[in-house]
Amino acid sequence: MDKNIHLLIIDPQNDFCIPEGSLYVDGAEKDMGRLTSFIDKNMGNISRITVTLDSHKNYHIANPIFWIDEEGKHPQPFTIITSNDVDTGRWQATNSIHRSWSINYVKTLEKKGRYQLCIWPYHCIIGTKGNNIFNSLAEIIRVYEIEHKGIVEYIIKGSNSLTEHYSALFADVPIPDDVSTQINKSLLVSMAESETIYVAGEALSHCVANTILDIGTCLNSDLSKFTLLQDATSSVKGFEHLSDNFIYTAKKMGLKFRYTTD
Repeated sequence: MDKNIHLLIIDPQNDFCIPEGSLYVDGAEKDMGRLTSFIDKNMGNISRITVTLDSHKNYHIANPIFWIDEEGKHPQPFTIITSNDVDTGRWQATNSIHRSWSINYVKTLEKKGRYQLCIWPYHCIIGTKGNNIFNSLAEIIRVYEIEHKGIVEYIIKGSNSLTEHYSALFADVPIPDDVSTQINKSLLVSMAESETIYVAGEALSHCVANTILDIGTCLNSDLSKFTLLQDATSSVKGFEHLSDNFIYTAKKMGLKFRYTTD
């Protein structure tokens, strides 16, 4: 194990990590158990921990309530909304003041080519149990802070209702008058200053992948000092192909892979 480790933990929250969570990622509770043991065993080598927290309001562009069809019905979770859908009126923003933005938003996503708009189950709603960190991981982080006087930084993302925020570095469509959706310069600086960075969390197919790739791109497409703890992350069911695409790209950028037990 290298020393002076910066551990980046992506969205280790109940809605993703417990079976009754609203957007449970298969196997995530085991991921978090292994990550907890990893921190416990290697606590003396971990110099810094950064935790990102997906934090939404009920009214959010990727939640059912934001959209409505001609019959006044909201989309079901996992519905994909395309630019053609909004052009033809199949789906439109429930609140009329957001209709112009919603049309431009969906078209911008498609131009970027990363994702189309997917409607998710309500998850990580601010103030709910689902927003909290997985229990055993929260406890070992508490021990790390108190007993080892370790630095833990928490990054809140996703609270702007008008854009998605998979990547911890910036939102999928940054909003000009909201700095929380724009590039997180302090996170980028901490990544640039760290010599070795281990990454874990949920989900590999979405927030883990986007965060690592965006940071790597900003660091001259160099991920050589990043290591993914591959037994402490899993994919959203049905989106495993996104994880495969990420791994293919990230390997070419120098990303390393290890297990928590290595």
